[in-house]
This record gives sequence, C-alpha cells and structure tokens, in this order.
Amino acid sequence: MSAESTDSNEQKSRALVKVQFRPTGTLHDYDAGHLPLKRGDVVLVQTNRGTNLATVAAEPRSVDVRQLGKGTPRVIKRADSRALAKRENNLQKARKAQRICAHRIRERRLPMRLITAESTFDGSKITFFFFAEKRVDFRELVRDLNQTLHTRVEMKHIGNRDETKMIGGMGPCGRELCCSSWLREFSSVSVRMAKEQGLSLKPSKLAGMCGRLKCCLRYEYETYRELGRALPNVGKKVESTKGNGVVIRQNRLKQSVVLRVEDDDVEVEVMLDDLVRKRPES
Repeated sequence: MSAESTDSNEQKSRALVKVQFRPTGTLHDYDAGHLPLKRGDVVLVQTNRGTNLATVAAEPRSVDVRQLGKGTPRVIKRADSRALAKRENNLQKARKAQRICAHRIRERRLPMRLITAESTFDGSKITFFFFAEKRVDFRELVRDLNQTLHTRVEMKHIGNRDETKMIGGMGPCGRELCCSSWLREFSSVSVRMAKEQGLSLKPSKLAGMCGRLKCCLRYEYETYRELGRALPNVGKKVESTKGNGVVIRQNRLKQSVVLRVEDDDVEVEVMLDDLVRKRPES
C-alpha cells in the first residue's frame, strides 16, 4: 500500500472516545483525532463552558469522519503535569470556598444543605451544589460570595438521589452505593417492582440511603416478570396432581405455586410441571 493511500485512509477515519467529567458520570463522545489515547488517560477537552479536564472512560474506536458530524466536540490534548497541577489547585480552591459558603449559610440560617463545590478549569467560576426542601432566596448569599471569593458564583439545587451520588456511602447490602460506584444514570423505580418480586412493602425496607426507592429494585424486575408469565395468578382455580385448589402464593424462582386444596382446606406447594394443562375445547 502506498504512502498516499495510507494518508487518505487516515483522513477518512478518526478516533472517537467516551469521556467522563466525574466518576460514574454521564459518558460523552469526543473526537480524539489521531491522538494515541487509552482508557484512564486524563485529557483536556472543549465544552460549552470553556476547556475542562475529563477522563477517558473507554478505549478509542475508529469511525468514519462522516459519522462524527460537525457538532462533535474535540479532545484538545492529553493533560500534562501543569494541567494536573492546576486541577489540584482548583480542588483546593473549591474546598476553601465550600467552607466559606457553609459558614455564610449558617450565619443567615438559610434552610439549605450544602453538598459540595466545584471550580471550572480556568478558575473563573465556582458552582455550589445544595439540597433544600423548599425554594430558597440566596441572592444575598451569592452577592456575599462574589465579593469574598472574587469570582463568579452559581448555586445549583440538586435532588436526594444526586446528593447521595455525590456524597457516597455504604448500602444496607454492605457494599458501596451503586449510584456512587458504577451507576451512571438514574432510572424510574416503582413500588410495583417490589410487588412483582414478592418483597416487603414497608417503606423502611424499600428506601435507599437517599430516602427514595432503591435503584436495585429494578435490576431483577424483568426476570421476575418473565418467570411470572408461566405461573397462574393468585386467586385462580387450578388442577394439579396434588389436588385441585386456589392459588394463594407464587414462588417465581422455584417456578411453583402454593394451593389451598378444596377438599381438605390444606396448603400444598405444587411445581409448575405438576399443574394439569387443560386442553382447549374442540
């Protein structure tokens, strides 16, 4: 293959990488050009708010230039020692700003709970993340912080789940919380998912560290639904090799049901294979 042909192929393909700005954060596609990147590399990227540091979360893959589109942001370069040092300085700056902000909140007795603070890479703005049950008038607080910190200040209200994701902790299962260890996005969870799995419906059993329904309720939900399709519903009259009766409970994992037998009013467990299949009438 000639050198011209090789150059032509390189121009038609580019490396696309997925990066994250926070651990377990949302993954974003970036055009890495021909930079030799690998998973775990810290890179300097372009964002809507200027430049920022991000971590490569997946190995680059080669894609056709036409697939990238005009709006795909670019990776500027791999972060050097100066960029990493600047990030450390920004972390120290954010921690100091967080202490000051927490003190000002206590002074004003504002009904809000400060979670954390983040500084932009260029240091031009600090964002404070907080939780509050109701709307809070923090205009005076922002003006005070602007004058004290000599930088732009943004207050961002977050919910219970995002608060727990940022703080982290251990779940009742004894492992690190899913949201702070690997779960990137929150999905809707309902009490119905607990019902389908035969779990206790006590709020204390269903609530996670955030006070909302546990994210893990949905992990096996579809499996339980699939297993339940083969079993007769509770309250249905069925025939079995152990007697005829009414279904009072299901055991989806064992693929069995508990019947209350009509003749002697006792409860028996019947496997799915022991149920009598009625033939359709001809």
